[in-house]
Amino acid sequence: MLTKTLGYNILIKEYQLNWLGLRGGYMKLSTRGRYGLKAMYQLATHYGEGPIPLKQIADKENLSENYLEQLVSQLRREGLLESVRGAQGGYMLAMSPEEITVGNVLRVLEGNLAPADCIIEEDSGCENEENCITKFVWIKIKDSIDEVVDSITLQDMLDKSIKM
Repeated sequence: MLTKTLGYNILIKEYQLNWLGLRGGYMKLSTRGRYGLKAMYQLATHYGEGPIPLKQIADKENLSENYLEQLVSQLRREGLLESVRGAQGGYMLAMSPEEITVGNVLRVLEGNLAPADCIIEEDSGCENEENCITKFVWIKIKDSIDEVVDSITLQDMLDKSIKM
């Protein structure tokens, strides 16, 4: 199955690869990653305008404001967002949309995007790790995912939305 995402082609096997919800032939990110990326996109649309109230983002994307608060606080702690308190407060990108990749956002909210523990952990507990031929497959999948998510910036998303 060939899937098109923001103009980038991603080849994903239709086999069940129970990874991050990878079932039925597609990668399914949690709501953390999906909603967080939507919020970051909304903030990118207002880049340079000052802080944007979280309620405005939640309303625009039809998301829970309380849930978004959890996500943006994590993005703020990791340096992707800045917050301003008070009546005129809200959130804004900590850097330009050209400098923030989809990979930056997803790794903060989802963790490592590796399909198997043996790729990221020295002692994953796998008894056959030394002789496991499938580890090669998991590494190739991780490298492909990293390449795609690290090549798309919030600015690319803005540019694509103008053309749609």
